[in-house]
Amino acid sequence: MMRSTPLTRRAVLRTLASLPVLGLPCANAALAKPTRYMLDPRASSVGFVFTLSGTAQRGTMPVKRADILIDPQNLTASTVDVLVDVSRAKTGLFFATQAMTGADVLNAARYPDIRFVSTRVQLGASGRISEGARITGDLTVRGVTRPITLEATLYRRPGSRADDLSQLNIRLRGDISRSAFGASGYSDLVTDTVTLDIQATINQTG
Repeated sequence: MMRSTPLTRRAVLRTLASLPVLGLPCANAALAKPTRYMLDPRASSVGFVFTLSGTAQRGTMPVKRADILIDPQNLTASTVDVLVDVSRAKTGLFFATQAMTGADVLNAARYPDIRFVSTRVQLGASGRISEGARITGDLTVRGVTRPITLEATLYRRPGSRADDLSQLNIRLRGDISRSAFGASGYSDLVTDTVTLDIQATINQTG
């Protein structure tokens, strides 16, 4: 990923405070309202890493939908709702893809989606969501919902102005236990831990 400009609550508020009032009452307050973003599917995917017979393997799943609400005045009140298309999952090995999407693991025919809905956002010590923020939420796989915590970063696009929040890049990373969701097939060949790496480009709506 290209290096982008980190987004912080302080930077957002400083930028908003410096903008002209434009002759409207409470213009700055209006600009700082929670903003909804929608997914750019062409620049978004879920990467994952698993270990097969002692060798790390990589795969991807397309993000079907992402509904993200960012509150510049209170970043911890921001929310994320991501839906992933399991039926289009791919790995570098055809037989591994077939096994992963089959009934013994993800069972894509019956459970075609994976969903993550945030419940809590924690910022790092510096107050930067781009430096050590954590997002806790509910992950649903195979119809089983369990809480997980993902490391999160959020950036403006490279070279953008400080007041340009029209497009943002978000990244969520973390480990899950596949057996915790009933996806325990081929445990003699594949380790239980799967590392998720969700990367998405989001754009302001309206």
